[in-house]
Amino acid sequence: MDSAEILLTLFRISFALMFALTLVPILVFMERKIASYIQDRPGPNRTNIGGIRLSGIIQSLADVVKLVFKEDFISGHIKKRFYFVLAPALLFFMSLMTISIIPFADDFILNGKAYIMQAIPIDAGMLWYLGFAGLSVYGIILAGYAADNKYALLGSLRASAQAISYEIPLALSVVSMLITYGSIHLNDFVHFQEGTFFGVIPMWGVFIQPLAAVIFIVTIFAETNRAPFDLAEGESEIVAGFHTEYSAMRFALFFMAEYIAMIVASAMIVTVFFGGYSLPWVSTQMLLDNSEFVLIVIAIIVPIKIFLFTSWLLQNNKTRYKTEHDLRKKENSFYIKLVLTIALLIEIPILYILSQGVSAFDGQIIATTVQTLVFVGKTLIMLFVFIWVRWTLPRFRYDQLQRMCWEKLIPLAIFNIVVTAIFVVAIGGI
Repeated sequence: MDSAEILLTLFRISFALMFALTLVPILVFMERKIASYIQDRPGPNRTNIGGIRLSGIIQSLADVVKLVFKEDFISGHIKKRFYFVLAPALLFFMSLMTISIIPFADDFILNGKAYIMQAIPIDAGMLWYLGFAGLSVYGIILAGYAADNKYALLGSLRASAQAISYEIPLALSVVSMLITYGSIHLNDFVHFQEGTFFGVIPMWGVFIQPLAAVIFIVTIFAETNRAPFDLAEGESEIVAGFHTEYSAMRFALFFMAEYIAMIVASAMIVTVFFGGYSLPWVSTQMLLDNSEFVLIVIAIIVPIKIFLFTSWLLQNNKTRYKTEHDLRKKENSFYIKLVLTIALLIEIPILYILSQGVSAFDGQIIATTVQTLVFVGKTLIMLFVFIWVRWTLPRFRYDQLQRMCWEKLIPLAIFNIVVTAIFVVAIGGI
């Protein structure tokens, strides 16, 4: 293994880890901001460091510091301490492992060898995801069992029954997609979706299999225990569910595991149904063949986007009231310096590469960078949908939850498999 291969391997692993872990505090920030917009109320945005609030991100950092330094308390009535400690770590590990098989860019060609751009380079992507998503329920069951608390036990029973039930229509909707794509490898899913219908409509899974897309998205909401399927954490009747007895970093692991599961679910929805890392009407080969043009476009778009974002930021970061020593002035000055620094860090390498000429290796890096940004952007849009749904729809009753799974989604998923199989056999493949 030469140095370039080692760096590529480290990049794949570090990107998957940083993508999942870095997005957690950002999602907390998004959750609060989107909730405040939807429900027309202010959120926690006064926490600052030297007058710099970053529109509320500092509050997320304060939450992290609080959880890290808070007393890690275990109640005296808890006897099964080993399982009590194991449960959050197990759930966090299972959630983190599912992100490792989602491709965030097309294969990187180095020294004539193709490297899969995912943390763990295996082809059984969808089976890996279903396996670890199913195993994550053990962390929830252990948490309720070891807590010796009736509310925690009831929450874990609800969560495990919900997760096991909704895994059936989830897997059945995936089966119809496996028949359609003819592969279990997620990278093949994305390659299939690079085509178009009639030269105009992207051949995304959501257009090919709309019923499977609806079933998959609904069931994956339930798998992540997000509203309106958050019966496991119904505060009005079971306090906080399976993590009632947890505090400090053990509670933080449950909290992070839920958000990581949401990140993975969004990335999986994007990969299976919305073209993954690919741009509509633009294949990987097109990016490689026109890498210099792509770099010029990026060099033009970046300063325009940064200017528009800065203008929006400054426009919204002001008060209509007359106040003395308004810290927003200092904060706005910091914003301008920050975005100018980011713009220079992006523009200088681009201009240097253009001045030296774009090589084949540079083209690979450009294509991978563009596809990675597309993947991150699509995932963030889907994460917005997760948050939007949470703060819009009310919680289902438990009997409604199970009835929808067993009486509606499972029969529809089986029907969709039959129709898909007949269609694929009739035309000899899609």
